[in-house]
Amino acid sequence: MPQMPLSGCEMPRHVAIIMDGNGRWAAARGLPRGEGHRRGVEALRRTVRAAGEMGISILTIFSFSAENWSRPVSEIRDLMGLLRRFIRNDLAELHQNRVKVRVIGERADLDPDIRRLLEEAEELTKDNDHLTLVIAFNYGARQEIARAAARVLDKVQSGEIERSQITADLIGQNLDAPDLPDPDLIIRTSGEQRLSNFLLWQSAYSELVFVPTFWPDFDRAALESAIAEYHRRERRFGGLIAQTGS
Repeated sequence: MPQMPLSGCEMPRHVAIIMDGNGRWAAARGLPRGEGHRRGVEALRRTVRAAGEMGISILTIFSFSAENWSRPVSEIRDLMGLLRRFIRNDLAELHQNRVKVRVIGERADLDPDIRRLLEEAEELTKDNDHLTLVIAFNYGARQEIARAAARVLDKVQSGEIERSQITADLIGQNLDAPDLPDPDLIIRTSGEQRLSNFLLWQSAYSELVFVPTFWPDFDRAALESAIAEYHRRERRFGGLIAQTGS
């Protein structure tokens, strides 16, 4: 399908990406999975830079799921090492480029040094206003919804609200980042066509674009192609008339 030119098109405000295919990229080249993950970090750098240049306001990336802990210990160790290096090596550049880092997911059981790095990234960049980079780390959407439900239950039990006041909006206000708008566009790489427990609540009306590219090969052209596909969609949000804008 020919690509729609993006000049003059309004960018989706919030783009989320399921970065998939590192292992298969490596296997196709006879390389260890760790090399796929390292090349995936390079793709992340390219994508963050491109998103900022293109005028996207919020970029959410699925970096490590709550289910990923079931992977081999050696692979988890490699992934944690890459996260440490990404924050230590790239945080200064992100800050210089006015990128605000936000983290969603469960932190209670993380190694203290990982938790400190995530908190350091958030604290250093909290006043930046160019691009918000949301890192979904140790994240699962079902777990996030369960946390929100527990917060609402606490408010009922404390008498802060009545049971009759529980609404979908109230649950949404108790998610991990309730101040952020829902993603307009969710991209998944590698050709797989599922959400894999990512932003299930927030994706109710998101446009989903699945691309065959393995994540290490994802670049600005692939991002522009996905956004062009997004602009071909008619977003009705349950109504009869398409709504424009993000």
